[in-house]
Amino acid sequence: MPKPEKVERVAELKARIEGSDALLLTEYRGLTVSEITELRRSLNEGGASFAVVKNTLMRRAASAAGMSELEDLLSGPSAITFVDGDPVAAAKSVVKATKQFPALVLKGAYMDGKLLSADDAKALAELESREVMLSKIAGMLKSEMSRAAAMFQAGQSKFLSLLEAYKEKVPGAATVAEVEEAADTQAEAAPEPGAPEAAAEPGAGDDTTDDTSEAVASDDDAKE
Repeated sequence: MPKPEKVERVAELKARIEGSDALLLTEYRGLTVSEITELRRSLNEGGASFAVVKNTLMRRAASAAGMSELEDLLSGPSAITFVDGDPVAAAKSVVKATKQFPALVLKGAYMDGKLLSADDAKALAELESREVMLSKIAGMLKSEMSRAAAMFQAGQSKFLSLLEAYKEKVPGAATVAEVEEAADTQAEAAPEPGAPEAAAEPGAGDDTTDDTSEAVASDDDAKE
């Protein structure tokens, strides 16, 4: 029957595993207590948490979190870097630490549901960080927008130049302002769709009726 403190420790590790964006597994054999403290402080500044763990407890926690693949990397004195943020930046920090503390060995990593070997974890550290990639993408978008605006302005300027040249070549050709003014005037004069036609003026079409009345009156006079 596991002791309550071990059960609590496994539950804590499971929660940290599930709440991390990535895990970096290292072996710290040969590191002194002061070196581990300094290493933990330097990684914490980069948004990662360095913790020395017992392999048996970590295996149980990984299995409970559905990451039993981690057991392959849990041999020898193990320390886990729990990454909360950019995995690339954390990998850079760990690789940098291995150069500062040769006794620290990077054994692998776990990210996006995949187990990474030591070489893959080192290759991850060679990628550009998220901030650098976002900055480059923003720069590319800004450049494309500026290029599109410049092309639009150039096309508009070319059209106006051609229109003015046509005016000079053809006598009586309208200027750009005159063309726009004529278009606006025509739009204002056009009847709205569905508007009823003007009603006929009073008395219109009554001439025929008057003529007929006069003809009837003449016939009556002739009979008398």
